[in-house]
Amino acid sequence: MKHITKVLAAGIAITMGVGLAAGCGSTSADPDKGHVYFLNSKAEVVDQLQQLADDYTAETGVQVDVQTASSGSYESTLTSELAKSEAPTMFTIAGYDEFAKYQQYLEPLQDTEVYGLLNDEGKSNSHKVGDDSYTLPYAAEWYGIIYNKKIIKDYCSKDYAVIGSDADITDYATLKKVAEDIQKHKDDLGIQAAFATPGLDSSDSYRFAAHMTRMPLFYEYRDLNTTFTTDLKGTYLSNYKDLFDLELSNSPSEKSMVSSKTYDDVTSEFALGDVAFYPNGVWAYTQIKDNNVADEDLGMLPYWMGIDGEEDYGPAGVYDASWAVNKNASEKDKQATLDFIKWMVSSDEGKQALSKEMGFSVPFTTFGDDDQPENPLTKIARSYSEDGKQSVTSFPLPSAQWQDDLTSALISYAQGGADWSGFEKAFTEGWKTDWANNEKVLGMLPEATAFDAK
Repeated sequence: MKHITKVLAAGIAITMGVGLAAGCGSTSADPDKGHVYFLNSKAEVVDQLQQLADDYTAETGVQVDVQTASSGSYESTLTSELAKSEAPTMFTIAGYDEFAKYQQYLEPLQDTEVYGLLNDEGKSNSHKVGDDSYTLPYAAEWYGIIYNKKIIKDYCSKDYAVIGSDADITDYATLKKVAEDIQKHKDDLGIQAAFATPGLDSSDSYRFAAHMTRMPLFYEYRDLNTTFTTDLKGTYLSNYKDLFDLELSNSPSEKSMVSSKTYDDVTSEFALGDVAFYPNGVWAYTQIKDNNVADEDLGMLPYWMGIDGEEDYGPAGVYDASWAVNKNASEKDKQATLDFIKWMVSSDEGKQALSKEMGFSVPFTTFGDDDQPENPLTKIARSYSEDGKQSVTSFPLPSAQWQDDLTSALISYAQGGADWSGFEKAFTEGWKTDWANNEKVLGMLPEATAFDAK
């Protein structure tokens, strides 16, 4: 019997008011050099950040304090801390909703030295209003269709194969032919199905509501030559349907069961070598490794859907994790904070910690090919840009409610209780409604610029 090796992350809940920096109040700190107070949202990198803070203080005399909010309480903690006299001088921003909520606290960064060190994709994913850029993306991630090269190689060795190698899967039409043929011959190939189950349990539905939806959104924006609109036609939702149907009809699970399939369930299908294709992101590597798929057998395709022009792009990029600087901090503390960030992204120690120890692909020009995470999926995704293919941009989505409504529509469609028009309605009408609600609550919308200027 097969078992998937799971990585169990112990929850780290650190209450505010307890300084994490061991050097807090240490004799090595010089108060005349300013103070850095970093409110961190990622509990999994506390130890690495603390070591950087301690070493920077010892090296420069600048006190750096790192504190981490308890799991699930980052926004409430940030709101509380920003209201204090000793507020964070830097903090993390994830997604447009957080940017809109805290924009009043953000220092414009476009004229700073550290902003100038961002690469082009890093700059394009900084949150902006007009000519001002307010955030520094520090972790690039990608998502596409992960595949098992060993299964594809085995398939290609068969007389019935419709391709000669995985390099031939360069469009949706070929992907469809291959997936359906693999499904037809799955017993001969010794696998359960071509695709992992399109799981629509709450733990897995993000793959379809938050990631796959970015494809029709991206290409409709391309056609409109804009980076934001509240009015969508749903031009490419039929292409979304084609890929979803392909997964639905060529997975190990009955259609009636997709709503009960969890993230662990479907990741196991791929990690155990039971399916050839698994749409997901580079973060899935931690669950895939140490099972039945060797690193050298991992590949990643873009989300092929049959959209004209998609061959010019690689996997989708997402830059949700960004640093921001508190504009209300003293000038001395703001400069100390910018200097600390620059040190993190340019010193050998900082680069080692961010990329190798924390596992981030950092979008700064100071990071070369040797300064990247030891994640084969990240390396594959980055290789597309080396071949001249730009990442599909993950434009902002309006709300968790919009995604939940899409998931409900997909479940009804998959289980035969509704036709596809329910998903189309949730996508287009829900998009307009939820952005209107956001504008009312947050007082702003994403800025629309020319798509071809990105």
